[in-house]
Amino acid sequence: MAALYEGYTLCGVGAVQNSSNIGILGVEQGRDIDHVLVTDSSRCITIYKVSDQRATGSWSVKQGQIISCPAVFNTQSQEYVVVTDDKVVRVWKEDDVNLEKAFKATVSADVLRVLSATDSEPVVLFCCGAVRFLDLLLASPQQPIEHVLAEDEIIRWSTIVKAEHQLVILFSTEQRGEHCLYVQRFNPNTLVKHRFETEPCLSAPISFSATCRGSNIHLLYLYLNGSVYESVLPLRSSSTGAEGVLALSRSLCLSLPLGEEKLMSGAVVVLDEAHVAVVGFPHPSAGACKDYLCIWNTHFQTLQACKEMAGRIYSQLWCYSGKLYIPHGKMLSVIPFECQKSSLAAALGKLKQTSQSESKSCSFVSSWTAQTYSDVTQTTEIKSRMATRNNSNVKSVDQLIEHIKTSAVEDVQAEVGEFIRRTPQADLQLAVGRVALELVSRSQTDANFYPQCVFLQLLETRYLCYSVCPELLSLAMVKKDLHLCQIAFQIFSDIPEAVTCAYLKTILSTSDSEMETVNLDTDSVMFMKELTRAQSRSDEEGGQLNGFCSPALESDVSDTLSNKLQRDPLALDMSCPVGLHKGALLNEVLQTAYSDRPLLPHLKDLTVPQVIVFLQYLRFLYFKYCHDAHKQIRALRTPSISQIIDWVCLLLDAHFTVLAVAPEAKRLISDLHKFVRSQVKLYAELGKIEGSLQVLNSKRSEDFGMYAIQVIELF
Repeated sequence: MAALYEGYTLCGVGAVQNSSNIGILGVEQGRDIDHVLVTDSSRCITIYKVSDQRATGSWSVKQGQIISCPAVFNTQSQEYVVVTDDKVVRVWKEDDVNLEKAFKATVSADVLRVLSATDSEPVVLFCCGAVRFLDLLLASPQQPIEHVLAEDEIIRWSTIVKAEHQLVILFSTEQRGEHCLYVQRFNPNTLVKHRFETEPCLSAPISFSATCRGSNIHLLYLYLNGSVYESVLPLRSSSTGAEGVLALSRSLCLSLPLGEEKLMSGAVVVLDEAHVAVVGFPHPSAGACKDYLCIWNTHFQTLQACKEMAGRIYSQLWCYSGKLYIPHGKMLSVIPFECQKSSLAAALGKLKQTSQSESKSCSFVSSWTAQTYSDVTQTTEIKSRMATRNNSNVKSVDQLIEHIKTSAVEDVQAEVGEFIRRTPQADLQLAVGRVALELVSRSQTDANFYPQCVFLQLLETRYLCYSVCPELLSLAMVKKDLHLCQIAFQIFSDIPEAVTCAYLKTILSTSDSEMETVNLDTDSVMFMKELTRAQSRSDEEGGQLNGFCSPALESDVSDTLSNKLQRDPLALDMSCPVGLHKGALLNEVLQTAYSDRPLLPHLKDLTVPQVIVFLQYLRFLYFKYCHDAHKQIRALRTPSISQIIDWVCLLLDAHFTVLAVAPEAKRLISDLHKFVRSQVKLYAELGKIEGSLQVLNSKRSEDFGMYAIQVIELF
């Protein structure tokens, strides 16, 4: 049994000009299971922290240079490796800022890929079929490289497999319509060539996936006719390659449905010994022109899980640490998955549930030999009833969509509400996206049709995300439905940076008077109301802003306005610069996941007045947070102080030049500068007494009995 969980967008990507492929060269494992290395065709290499959905490092080559292959991480040296312009090998560390200043070496032959495995030295595979360990190659970059392949033989796919401290390089080639597999082993160094079996009208394999289980390498490869074959190769072989070309034995492990449309591409990835993930092939029971990510059980030929993907799916799929990485539309999505131990009961969807009521209502026997005639009859009847129920659900989805096309808003609301209540959760997960797409489509063409309540009902199911229905947020912003936008921003975890900035611009361009008439989430509005009322502890206790203490406080100077400003740069005009409702919506934007690099260009679309208002609001929030006003308020969703600081930095990065010369921004920038300067001074003073504080902390662990007086000198 397998499951696909709710996915999210890791980054946006664009299609390569004059090409049918998306602009991703590869996704490789980073320094740990929570980091991946994404290489795109726009001269950029980016490290993403997957759990935070944000970039932690990015490098790019100069204009005119080309990245030849995906970058990889060398786990032995903790360095990154990439090849540019086919022959230039570049090596750099994560703290290197400029890729041009990093180490680089030009080799004597064109490089196809750099292959890396955990705790092993990377291997460089040349276009001619030769291989070299990276360190040996960089020690003598201009060493001659032998030609292993024929002149017109081209490598189509390659990978590296590691097990039992043994590295094996696999790569497939094509030469005048003949397709072969090369197996390069080390220690001893041998290269064995295998020929793929051919059949009439059967093209070359379009996708490969290799894993190591036990002492064998299991290679799965997919054909356009839907056949998935498996070949088993020994991890260690007595063959030296002198025997010539060997036949590659294979066995058919899965036949995928083809549908009516001609297929041009697809991809397969092995998840475990019984499950594979497939893209590019149609869902057995879905309509035409639908792109799905599916998990199949190869032992029992059953579909275990599927997920409809918005936008075009490309023939690319990667799997790392229980997550699938799939480019579709203009984004790279991360889809977590889980595969349980394969059994017949699980494959048929009849694994015994933990619920007592479910286990009492019907039980299934997973052993065919243990079933009596009556058991078989009962099971057949139950399967028939389940199939009938599922078919009726599919029909009801189609009927509901037809109903949406012509009915009034009130009728649609009643029908969708009833559909959500009576549809099983497994079926509802697939249906919600189709219903939302149809509702959005009609709302865009019919100006009198906008079912806000229906959209909210679909959002409450938690089965809707941005990638399933990308036009929903755009429609809501056009309709100025800020309540729907707020709920969507709370639920969606895959909103692109461009949409986030468009929503931010909509909020800032809407007047406070118009905003106050909008019905918003009560909890968010109450948080703003209490925050504006809360008195800071500095006013009540005579203390200062967190992290600031000036000499003026230690003197007996009267509390004039100038002295107050000297003590607290942010003390003037600390009323909220926006209305309560606008502040509540801005708080949702602050909590939205983003990546710095794609967000900055879109932030530049904001006008100077909008930037100033937003910065004033962020300054207001920071002031309140420094006085711990937010801790006095109970709320479910509140921005963190680090999120506030991050957004201040982003706005300053995007608009620094304009803000520096804008007269209306001078006061604001000056106040922020004073506060940052006081923070730097505070941390400098804390650094001076760090050693003394450590000594004080060590003294606390000593046992001084019931009573003691100590004198500790702080230097």
